[in-house]
Amino acid sequence: MAREADVIGALVGLADSLVADYDPLELLQQLVDDCMRLLDVSAVGLLLAGHSHYSRRGGQGGRLQVAAASSEQMRTLEVIQLHGDQGPCLEAFDSGERVVAGDPAEIERCWADFAADVSAAGFRSVAAVPLRLREQRIGALGLFSDRDHVPEGDDIAVAQAFADIATITILHQQAVHDSAQVSAQLQRALDSRVLIEQAKGVIATQLGVSITDAFSILRDHARTRGAKLTQVAGAVVAGELTAQHLHTRPARSDSRRSR
Repeated sequence: MAREADVIGALVGLADSLVADYDPLELLQQLVDDCMRLLDVSAVGLLLAGHSHYSRRGGQGGRLQVAAASSEQMRTLEVIQLHGDQGPCLEAFDSGERVVAGDPAEIERCWADFAADVSAAGFRSVAAVPLRLREQRIGALGLFSDRDHVPEGDDIAVAQAFADIATITILHQQAVHDSAQVSAQLQRALDSRVLIEQAKGVIATQLGVSITDAFSILRDHARTRGAKLTQVAGAVVAGELTAQHLHTRPARSDSRRSR
């Protein structure tokens, strides 16, 4: 019952993002964090299309980019997946269906080139669910485990529910603004990712902490002051805000959770 209450609370939190001035990047990072906290997984990554479209290889324009990840290792693996043009997230995005591979042999059969990178990162099973509403797809959520196991049953249903809520939240803007404005908003969110990566590097250098801990410090500062993550990142990169002045409660470790 406690887990059910946590899942409901997470769904409510995502739904609360249906406001006029929400931050898409913060929403997607929260989705990743909720999956790490509530599902039996070791790492999570999320890919988002720069412009809404129906298929990566056809339909309207745009390309997939890394929008959120549970660690720098996971971010790197998602980039490798994109550069190699194969992997569970790409397949889930293209098909609009859930994708699972429960052990290294199955990963090898599905994505021969990507399998070595998955193994090198210490993962033995993967699953992915699309961010989609009916025929429209805007991204995919990847779930990685260091055991011969894939999220299934309740876990995969919860992951899909999280992805669906995030998709509805983002596409809800189409009911208020025209499609061009929504596409521009999503593209700005992806562009601002670069600014956040720069700020993480500045904080890590100034404080002598890991990139993952630097992101936690940056995010905590934004949250405690009710500021947007991109605004704080911009101030750090511009030198208007030094790392020493950021909110610095203890950050989470960069290592994956033990089970």
